[in-house]
Amino acid sequence: MARDFYFFNPDTMSFEKAQLTFWGFIRRILWLLATAIAFAILVLWIAFYLFDSPREKMLQRENHDLKEQLQIVSQKLEVMDVVLEDIQDRDDQVYRTIFEAEPIPLEIRNPWFNLKTRYDSIPLNETLKLLKNIDLKTQVLLIKLSKERKSLDTLLLLAENKSDMLAAIPAIRPIKNMYNVTSGFGMRIHPVLKTYRKHTGVDITAPRGTPVYATADGVVSREQAPTGYGTHILINHGFSYQTLYAHLSKKIVKPGQKVKRGELIGYVGNTGLSMGPHLHYEVWKNGTPVNPVQFFTSDITPEEYNAILESSKKVNQALS
Repeated sequence: MARDFYFFNPDTMSFEKAQLTFWGFIRRILWLLATAIAFAILVLWIAFYLFDSPREKMLQRENHDLKEQLQIVSQKLEVMDVVLEDIQDRDDQVYRTIFEAEPIPLEIRNPWFNLKTRYDSIPLNETLKLLKNIDLKTQVLLIKLSKERKSLDTLLLLAENKSDMLAAIPAIRPIKNMYNVTSGFGMRIHPVLKTYRKHTGVDITAPRGTPVYATADGVVSREQAPTGYGTHILINHGFSYQTLYAHLSKKIVKPGQKVKRGELIGYVGNTGLSMGPHLHYEVWKNGTPVNPVQFFTSDITPEEYNAILESSKKVNQALS
């Protein structure tokens, strides 16, 4: 049974039966729908913007835990960087010094690289800033680790050759039981020209025929020293070392022959521009003469070394 609707007519001061048309019915339905939609929107706004849903609360907890984990990772990366820098410093200052290798230049250890990351196009919030910072630190560490790995590979090769290198470094006296140097390394008076000039070795007086020994492993060179050295032996030791033994009376090794440290190679003499029987001994490193006394280390006591060092400092006339 359909319900009738009435409305109060103020003109007649009585209730009259409403005549509901089709369009009036449609308007009433639309008004009711609009009211319902507005109420639903209000309820949804209150639910989503004023109160957190269980899922949102879960995501917030996960995000908080993620930031804490990222901060921990960032701190660990900083510690790793400090440890790596310490390894790099030991590499340059200790290991490479032992193996006489040049330190790796700073611009190679820390090269410039593209600082852009895959996060640059994303608006940064706190978590993304932290993530980008971690990504940057990781790139830096990867580059440093790559350089350090190459450096350690080089040191490994040097370590494998270390015994050969140590054997190639002059380390004993060319004449056994020598306790002083007649004329040392540096500026000295030439015995013939009587001029003050550089003496590139040391003169060791000894009787004619005194045995002379190789001070390191090497190969007798086919090269000849400048005139004035008389009968002499030049030994190439490798690793940029050479030694010269001059004014010999006799040599018992031949060019191309391999010799060992402490092996007899000749005898003291007075050949060439020499003022008396003695051995003129030189050590060259990287093509430059260096003071041979600094290499008397393996067969000598501290007292003997100090005595030789003091005698080598006296500015006197060289014997050759």
